Amino acid sequence: MHQPTDAYIRVRGAREHNLRGVDVDIPRDALTVFTGVSGSGKSSLAFGTVYAEAQRRYFESVAPYARRLIHQIGAPKVDSITGLPPAVSLEQRRSAPGSRSSVGTVTLLSNSLRMLFSRAGDYPPGAARLDSDAFSANTAAGACPECHGLGRIHRTSEELLVPDPELTIRQGAIAAWPGAWQGKNLRDILDTLGHDVDRPWRELPAEERRWILFTEEQPVVTVHPVREADRIQRPYQGTYMSAHRWVMRTFADSKSASLRARAERFLTDAPCPVCRGSRLRAEALAVTIAGRTIAELAALPLTELDAVLEDVPAADGPGGGAARVLTADLRSRIRPVTELGLGYLSLDRTAPSLSAGELQRLRLATQLRSGLFGVVYVLDEPSAGLHPADTEALLGVLDRLKETGNTVFVVEHHLDVVRHADWLVDVGPLAGEHGGRVLHSGPPAGLEGLAESATARHLFAQPVSEAAPEERPVRRPSGSLRVSGVHRNNLQDLSAEFPLGVFTAVTGVSGSGKSTLVGSVLAETAADRIAGADDGFPVRRLVAVDQKPIGRTPRSNLATYTGLFDVVRRLFTASEEARARGWKAGRFSFNVAGGRCETCQGEGFVSVELLFLPSTYAPCPECAGARYNAETLAVRHRGLNIAEVLGLTVESAAEFFADTPAAARSLRALSDIGLGYLRLGQPATELSGGEAQRIKLATELQRLRRDHTLYLLDEPTTGLHPADVQVLLRQLHGLVDGGHTVVVVEHDMAVVASADWVIDLGPGGGTDGGRVMAAGSPAQVARAAGSRTAAYLARVL
Repeated sequence: MHQPTDAYIRVRGAREHNLRGVDVDIPRDALTVFTGVSGSGKSSLAFGTVYAEAQRRYFESVAPYARRLIHQIGAPKVDSITGLPPAVSLEQRRSAPGSRSSVGTVTLLSNSLRMLFSRAGDYPPGAARLDSDAFSANTAAGACPECHGLGRIHRTSEELLVPDPELTIRQGAIAAWPGAWQGKNLRDILDTLGHDVDRPWRELPAEERRWILFTEEQPVVTVHPVREADRIQRPYQGTYMSAHRWVMRTFADSKSASLRARAERFLTDAPCPVCRGSRLRAEALAVTIAGRTIAELAALPLTELDAVLEDVPAADGPGGGAARVLTADLRSRIRPVTELGLGYLSLDRTAPSLSAGELQRLRLATQLRSGLFGVVYVLDEPSAGLHPADTEALLGVLDRLKETGNTVFVVEHHLDVVRHADWLVDVGPLAGEHGGRVLHSGPPAGLEGLAESATARHLFAQPVSEAAPEERPVRRPSGSLRVSGVHRNNLQDLSAEFPLGVFTAVTGVSGSGKSTLVGSVLAETAADRIAGADDGFPVRRLVAVDQKPIGRTPRSNLATYTGLFDVVRRLFTASEEARARGWKAGRFSFNVAGGRCETCQGEGFVSVELLFLPSTYAPCPECAGARYNAETLAVRHRGLNIAEVLGLTVESAAEFFADTPAAARSLRALSDIGLGYLRLGQPATELSGGEAQRIKLATELQRLRRDHTLYLLDEPTTGLHPADVQVLLRQLHGLVDGGHTVVVVEHDMAVVASADWVIDLGPGGGTDGGRVMAAGSPAQVARAAGSRTAAYLARVL
């Protein structure tokens, strides 16, 4: 008998991460928001359980061989989930897209624009019609042959390769060559070829200098090394490589970031002289629409591109219909992107330069056009990086996804998004081992009065500066730092004054120029003043804390980044058993042979290759995920081995190491900034951008110095529950009370209301931004005419 479709997704016995056998029912075809303090388990429920199970079921239907080609996140720890439709995940991915990826490729807008130029562009008389691939810099058909579609070329010169022509080749005149044996090898080859390696470089004939530096020849000669006292070196066949060839090959192909950075010191970077930075062949650039090339249109902010397309006349004849259809398609794809507050972006803006929030909203805009029906969309803090004015548009987009027959799950802290939900799943009450329970599952109103819910306290609080610290006296600036006449990105002749010794918040809609002003202009100006030993400038240190990862592999973790692991390894080295065996600190590193498990090489897991099935990862059969060999794990400090110590949360470790000052100080700084739920061995790849930023800030706090320091932070409340924002604010205001200066780029109006000074940029994003709309106390800015921030700030004052 046919069973009616269940109107709920029913989760039973979810045990992913810190979830404690969670049972919860969530309605389909509704907007459900998952809330709770950072680390409470809300992402483990939404992404780690519901989405992971939906993905697992989908892949069960995919051919086993095809499954090998798709990254899978593994089966979740859950007893059962019923009523689960297919799911689409829109996470804030931490891995950066490639340098050739752009706004146009992420949104698929580039495909439509290329098709429009191919089918309906104005071609020169007699020119053959080009395929759409000819308008892409990422294809052989379209890429400029000189710069290979990069738009810039790297060149070198004799002056760069040989900075000191007074030196001889043996003395290292060719600075661009590698060091150690490789450099000696190249010098010995030149000597064998008959070049004078003991004559000052400037005295060598110009033709000889040019050959040594720039030849593409690679002669092979037999080298007879000079015999050294301590060893005999046999003759060998050596292949010559010019300095230019060495630098270009290292820069293009080396896997080592440090080697590439070294090679880059000997290169100049300039726009390609052939395509002038457009990245395309001349044939593609000869085709225009509305008098502009595809490169010129791709460089426009999307709002301007939309206006240009609106005025494109549809020509009569065969191409007219195509122009009408393609133009309408392009404009309909641009609309959701601008609706989400991203109209200031251009199609050629590179994806690595976008924030995680911008990337996620671009993907969300693309999904609006996909027309999918009956799926679960799982979103990770889509309001991150959004000004309150743009959050209203986001709510409209989420509603449209729901109204087209989909279920929307949002992991979110922004109270306006929480209030807008049809259904609320509040996880907590606290983080880590003190969380993992569903406190409330139902309409938002039902959360009111729930004493153990941190969300309830803020959601139903009076609209008074709820995150502001307790009343404190008005701070007086100890000086100021002025930037004037700034021309950078969308900042045009901007001047601003930053008071010192106080807390300053820089506000404005997305793309208004906040990060450029603080992260680039202010940082460089302050660094120059500090480096110039300006006696009148009181700041002595500059600390810029961004949201870049603290490491790119699982081998980097919380303990290694903060230096805490060095302290822990010293404690184990000092144990009686380690001393008796003569073990040094390296024995207790999972990155070094000796103490680590060699079966998994200290990874804790192994890859299992299966014929015609995807590779899977399983705990190492030798160490069961501990990462160390049995002998190393036999050494204990207060009853715990090194792997068990890495498994402690910051909060538990603070108690364990309470009487070890070097460890206690680091752990206290992490706890004070709201990261007590993280494990010491938590891989860097599992941390959010906000967590990475707070770890960096905690690392700074633990080595706090007396010198006046200028702290620059870019949206430090990203990913924070309002309860955690209070914790962070206490730390930041504590820095100011200690005689330092704090400048934050921020959208959270509660944080802005707690500031001493506010600088508001706008009025819009991109070319519509880049101007100071208001500067003053929060109360003054809340009354400023023309500021889009003013009305939202006034609500919390």
